[in-house]
Amino acid sequence: MSAAYTGTFMAPFQRRQSAASAGSEFEAAEQPRPHAGLLRRERRDLLDAREELLRKLGALMVEMYRRSDYRDELLAEVCGQVIGIDDRVGEIDDLLGGRRPAAQCICGAPNLPGAHFCPNCGRDLTSGEAAGSTAHPEGT
Repeated sequence: MSAAYTGTFMAPFQRRQSAASAGSEFEAAEQPRPHAGLLRRERRDLLDAREELLRKLGALMVEMYRRSDYRDELLAEVCGQVIGIDDRVGEIDDLLGGRRPAAQCICGAPNLPGAHFCPNCGRDLTSGEAAGSTAHPEGT
């Protein structure tokens, strides 16, 4: 029973592999981009897991302090997991893209949505010249 299931299941993969080995123009099957909803769900789950790991890290530090026995390998393990999650969240953010960079004033400060003046230098953001020029005029 399992041999028939494996054969049926593996058939599409075997065809793809034989076509690639036959010298076709497709060297390797390109991975399709996952659906944005799935990526957002994975990102949300990863951020929840990250939050839980940070709580665990805090509890671990308190317990080590209480016992006066610091074990760097335990801390490094949990920190490594947090960094791994951060890396994957960054990859997902890159895949999702779509985020436009915030509009900036000439001075480099980000413009707040709906603001009429720059929060840093006070320039009028409603005029077209605030976004067009690249340097402050002399005396400002």
